[in-house]
Amino acid sequence: MEDQNISRRRFIGSTVLAAAGVALASKSVFAASPLFQSKPDSVINGVQIGVITYSFRSMPGSAEQLLQYCLQCNISAIELMGDAAEAFAGKPQRNSAEEGPVYFKRVADWRAGVSMDKFRELRKLYNDAGVKIYAWKPNALGAKNTDAEIDYAFNAGKALGVTHVTVELPADDVQTKRLGDFAAKHKIYVGYHAHLQATPTLWDTALSQSKYNAINLDIGHYTAGTSSSPVPFILKNHDRIMSMHMKDRKFHEGPNMPWGQGDTPIAEVLQLIKKNKYKFPATIELEYNIPAGSDAVKEVIKCRDFAVKALS
Repeated sequence: MEDQNISRRRFIGSTVLAAAGVALASKSVFAASPLFQSKPDSVINGVQIGVITYSFRSMPGSAEQLLQYCLQCNISAIELMGDAAEAFAGKPQRNSAEEGPVYFKRVADWRAGVSMDKFRELRKLYNDAGVKIYAWKPNALGAKNTDAEIDYAFNAGKALGVTHVTVELPADDVQTKRLGDFAAKHKIYVGYHAHLQATPTLWDTALSQSKYNAINLDIGHYTAGTSSSPVPFILKNHDRIMSMHMKDRKFHEGPNMPWGQGDTPIAEVLQLIKKNKYKFPATIELEYNIPAGSDAVKEVIKCRDFAVKALS
């Protein structure tokens, strides 16, 4: 609880925020406002700690709200999933009576012609607040998406300032070749994400198809799927890893756990990144059940604190 002798300046600032209609759900939100705090910094001893917006799926998820969560968590880098960014850019909403194929065609047409101005505006909004968008995960990189949609995905990524787009690793080698060719044209990497199907050789074909095909490694899923440490895989493939999802899971396809309670060597991996000066970000992905009385922001802060201790 704040001291009663709160400064007049801060009081006036809170009044201004209220008048502007900014919803402050708690004093932690108030304290995290950029009006009162220096820009966030989650580079810990040389390791960039980031967060994926999926971590906040239990909370309202506009682009502006997601930025506020980053500020509350003192996180300065983000993997931005497609929905919030596309909504910010004006993606058409589905009518209640509209059939799926009709809507998907309308979205594809919108993507093919939309200006990148709103994506550049979103990048500026985040960057001005001290948050870098390093990856973008649009729902526009599938086998059923048109070439124009895939071009859109990469163009929007460039407008957002990312180094790579991310997507679930397709089972079809034809699709990884297709995406690799688009990535080479745009000179933005594709980081392929895997779940329990991960093996030490799962990405080999995609990596061989294009130098712009890369890895978005999830160390929790890798640990659960292989019942082994991801450290040897990281040592072998570090130069093809663009970003890494951090979560804790048990061996033998076990459940997601609060950090430090599963079998995933999160601290060891963070120390490895630090020791070898790897440049890819370590992305907090909150996937364990949120305890009663807590929320996603509080749990992401716990994950960040775990990373700080591991890297101290």
